[in-house]
Amino acid sequence: MTESVCGSRNHSSHLRRKYTLLSFFCVLGLSALCTWTISHRLQRPAVSRLLLHNEEVLSKCRALDLKPGPPNNFHSRTESDRYDPRHTTTTLIRNGTIWTGGQNGSEVIHGDILLDKGIIIAVGKVEPGLLQIYQDVVTVDAHGGWVSPGVVDLHSHIGVGPSPALSGASDGNSIKGPVLAWLRSIDGLNTRDESYRLAVAGGVTTSLILPGSANAIGGQAFVIKLRPSSDRSPSGLLLEPPYGLNGSEVDLNLPPRWRHMKHACGENPSRTYSATRMDTMWAFRQAYQHAHDIKKSQDEYCRKAFSGELLDLETFPEDLQWEALVDVLRGRVKVQTHCYEAVDIDAFVRVANEFEFPIAAFHHAHEAYLVPDVLKKAQGDPPAIAMFASFSIYKREAYRHSEFAPRVLAENGIKVVMKSDHPAIHSRYLLHEAQQAHFYGLPDNVALSSVITTPAEVLGLGHRIGYLATGFDADLVIWDRHPLALGATPRQVFIDGIPQLDSSIAPHHVTNLGPPSTPNFDREAADAVAYDGLPPLHPRNPRKDLVVFVNVTDAWTRDFNGTRNLMDGQTEPGVVAAERGRIICAGSAMSCAPQLARPDAVVVDLEGGSLSPALVSFGSQLGMQEIAMEASTTDGSAIDAMTEIVPPLLAGNEVVKAIDGIAFDSRDALLAYRAGVTRAIVAPAANGFIQGLSAGFSLGSRNKLGRGAVIQEIAALHVSLGHGRAFPSVSTQVAALRRLLLGGDRSGDTASWFRKAATGAIPLVVEVHDADIIATLLLLKKEVEGVTNATIRMSLLGATEAHILAKEISSANVGVLLTPPRSHPYTWERRRIHAGPPLTHDSLISYLFANNVTIGIGPQGVEGSSALSGWAVRNLRFDAAWALEDSAGKITKECVLAMATSNVERLFGLTGDPGEADIIATRGGELLSLEGKVVAVLSPSREIVDVL
Repeated sequence: MTESVCGSRNHSSHLRRKYTLLSFFCVLGLSALCTWTISHRLQRPAVSRLLLHNEEVLSKCRALDLKPGPPNNFHSRTESDRYDPRHTTTTLIRNGTIWTGGQNGSEVIHGDILLDKGIIIAVGKVEPGLLQIYQDVVTVDAHGGWVSPGVVDLHSHIGVGPSPALSGASDGNSIKGPVLAWLRSIDGLNTRDESYRLAVAGGVTTSLILPGSANAIGGQAFVIKLRPSSDRSPSGLLLEPPYGLNGSEVDLNLPPRWRHMKHACGENPSRTYSATRMDTMWAFRQAYQHAHDIKKSQDEYCRKAFSGELLDLETFPEDLQWEALVDVLRGRVKVQTHCYEAVDIDAFVRVANEFEFPIAAFHHAHEAYLVPDVLKKAQGDPPAIAMFASFSIYKREAYRHSEFAPRVLAENGIKVVMKSDHPAIHSRYLLHEAQQAHFYGLPDNVALSSVITTPAEVLGLGHRIGYLATGFDADLVIWDRHPLALGATPRQVFIDGIPQLDSSIAPHHVTNLGPPSTPNFDREAADAVAYDGLPPLHPRNPRKDLVVFVNVTDAWTRDFNGTRNLMDGQTEPGVVAAERGRIICAGSAMSCAPQLARPDAVVVDLEGGSLSPALVSFGSQLGMQEIAMEASTTDGSAIDAMTEIVPPLLAGNEVVKAIDGIAFDSRDALLAYRAGVTRAIVAPAANGFIQGLSAGFSLGSRNKLGRGAVIQEIAALHVSLGHGRAFPSVSTQVAALRRLLLGGDRSGDTASWFRKAATGAIPLVVEVHDADIIATLLLLKKEVEGVTNATIRMSLLGATEAHILAKEISSANVGVLLTPPRSHPYTWERRRIHAGPPLTHDSLISYLFANNVTIGIGPQGVEGSSALSGWAVRNLRFDAAWALEDSAGKITKECVLAMATSNVERLFGLTGDPGEADIIATRGGELLSLEGKVVAVLSPSREIVDVL
């Protein structure tokens, strides 16, 4: 101990003597050198800090050139980074028809799939020796049914636009400026959204959660898995989030993970900031110039670092607020861009090329199919197009959309992604977007890839999702039929190897038939491009003379007893002859030989197709608008006498008539007509209590004066009851309805129409969703009937929660007009939905049907809005078919057809001879399928056969 202390003192004495000599030399004029020497010897910690700083700088600079992607050994992993040992079991799925996603979506194998610790261990043939490695293996029999990877939604707002919509819960848009690259959807992701479980029930396992489109640059998007996380947090849902989500724990030696940035051009940001497209493009260029300047400073800094010029603790030039946009320029961020029209797509491609960054995808992109060569001019690979199948014409930017756009894009070598934009189309029904795209000509392998493999690749996650292959995430769906078949429903959904559905409820019927054989639309697809998105939609060949349909399998017509099949009992395809829109012969070729022999006959080969009653629409604003969001193309909104000042000219006469405002010949109407919907019932557009008087009209008529154009001038009296609107409390609304029905106001037009409703002279249609309000209405109906001794012909429109009171509704002889036919909990008063398979044994429709409720089926639409549902009327045939499939044989085809035809007319009070109803001819299959193409409309009331 003494020596150690003495030795230390001697060393100090030696140093003092050494530095004294150095000081002497400094006196002799070597001060600069001596000062550096003393500082260097006495400040060794500063040298260490400088060396450490420079090493960190060099590592950071080297990392700037690393491109995103998985580690090289990713597929050798034996455990997923999302593995949850508390809920994950080893699972063997046996006897599956497996769509792997491989070979451009054309690879199908038959066999088994082994899952363990959240990853796929084997696909196809699972050797017995491999199984012996694992204990407690759970076996699931697919019974030969289809198995696919989980569905991937490239455009969703689940969590940031949650359901039910409540105050303070929505975080989709910020209006703090046109450029907000630093905002992140994960910071607003609400895990209480009812949509998660519903999306999983549609087979969706992964979603990209985007900010809204109010800004030129709205912020960063994040990919999530849709199973609840064990820690119940938003962060627990993330799939491959950027390393160091909040700037820490970054390993600079690993390749970074992909990030995503939402951009938007066109009407959305322009509307938000009262700006123009020119302003938006300048906002992009200004933001990217700023990011470019930062990047340039970083690159110069790193040049100096690599050349050894950094000898002090100079700070790396970065800015947290702009770092994500700098990463866009470094090719480390996937740019997801909301753009509709050619002008916007072209402008954004020019911006991207100016600043040399690739575009991952254009979203919505309704006109992209018209400008594929512009897409091919973009930096790097052409952007993918993430789009809707038929949701269109809701605003000017969407006016030139075509159902054939996915097909046209694919034929031009552009990647096609079908997306939901949840909750616009709820994510649960994303697969239906692919089904429609396939119906209109997208090949089945490309259509199925468009919601699975292609979005996975666009996300930069094709190394782990979107395929069924060894080493990939154990996200898969066991279907009850081919995923592109109407009504396809998951029997089980696995996310990270964890089953998500109650297998005791999910469908048990299984079929392994292949994809549906869909019609030929070559001419229509070519016309869509040739006419710049606005092809002629009117019938090409209207005929008043004889039209003979051959190779007819079924011929369903309407009469006062419902529907009947004119081909019943006939074993071979038959013949149907029509003249001036009326069937004059139906049967064998021999029985209709005189018509076949006539020289003036126009012969139409249905190739095994059929004739069926034309469908009848309600619940949209079809006829009251051309473009929903363009006021100049609509009838406008009716005055609400409860909350608005009524002009003196209308005092006492506030009940407006839809017939006065109907505009014929809209594109939505013509598209619906070509899809088998020939009649519509529409009420005035209104946001208030008294909505007005609906009317029935023909979708095939050019104007109001045409023969058969107006089916019925007055159909029903419409009122609306609900929560959270501009008008007073529900109890006030009920009090007003009671007063009107009991004749509290005896004078004027309003009193007259409510008196007719109270006595059953005209149907009363009440828009309502909440079961408690429905119960109040049933009591009110009984109360008024007790006073008037007459029966009110009441129907409930919307009726999301009608199942809760199904028996009571049936006993009260009240009808239900379902819009939408497949419920979603958009609002609080719609929260108690009957979800349908695979979450409940039966659908809402089959449950009401089993309780003897008279049902009418309306369009699915968007967010439950009638104003945004005109486009959806053309899909009524699919909605009816879906109801049939969901019923699992509990509802016959005849009854489903009635729900979309005669039930609707009866509940709305349309009188008239059912023999005057239109008939639809389909080629290649029936109307309630994906095989049949509508080729003609037989209209007795208009005395014409429209050959389409």
